[in-house]
Amino acid sequence: MERPFLEGFSHRLATGADTDEIAALMDAAIGELQRGFLSPEQVAVSRSIMGLDRQLIADGSYFVVHAAASGQLAACGGWSHRATLYGGDHSTAQRNAALLRIGEDAARIRAMYTHPEFVRRGLGRHVLSVCEQAARDAGFTRAELMATLAGEPLYRACGYEEIERIISASVDGVDVPGLRMGKAL
Repeated sequence: MERPFLEGFSHRLATGADTDEIAALMDAAIGELQRGFLSPEQVAVSRSIMGLDRQLIADGSYFVVHAAASGQLAACGGWSHRATLYGGDHSTAQRNAALLRIGEDAARIRAMYTHPEFVRRGLGRHVLSVCEQAARDAGFTRAELMATLAGEPLYRACGYEEIERIISASVDGVDVPGLRMGKAL
C-alpha cells in the first residue's frame, strides 16, 4: 500500500517486481551523486560493491518512494536484521546473512539512494526515519550504516556519529573510502 508522506510523494515496501527500477535508480545515483566526492576511477570501483541487495526486498525491509505526478522512483532504502553492513548482491566479500541479536547488535541501515532529479527534497531523511522506526519496532536500540562521502552529511545531520573510517573497496590501487557510523534509536 502506497503511503503519502511529503506532498507529491508516497512510499511502500519494495517487491521483486521493483528490482529493475531500483537498479536503474542506484546506477544513476552512483554515477551522479558520488562525482563531487570521488574521482571517476573511484566511482567505477564503487560500482563493484554498491547496488541492489535482493535479500532486503525478500526480508520485507526495503522501501521505495515514488513521485505521485509521474510515478517515477525517486528514492529507496532499507534496514536489515542481518550482519551485512553494506554491498549489493554482486559484492560477495561483504555479505553475511547471519541474523543479528536484538538488544545486543545494531540494526543495519542499508542501500540508501536518491535519484539525482529528486535530491534536496527530504526524501533521504524520510526514508532513513522510516527505516529507523521499523528497526525500533523490531526491538533494535541502535543502528549502524556504511556511509559514502556523499551520504555523510545527511547521516551526521540525522544524529549518526563516526565509528571508523575504512577503505570500503580497493581495486588495482584505487581505494574507495567509507565511513561506518552509528546512532542510538
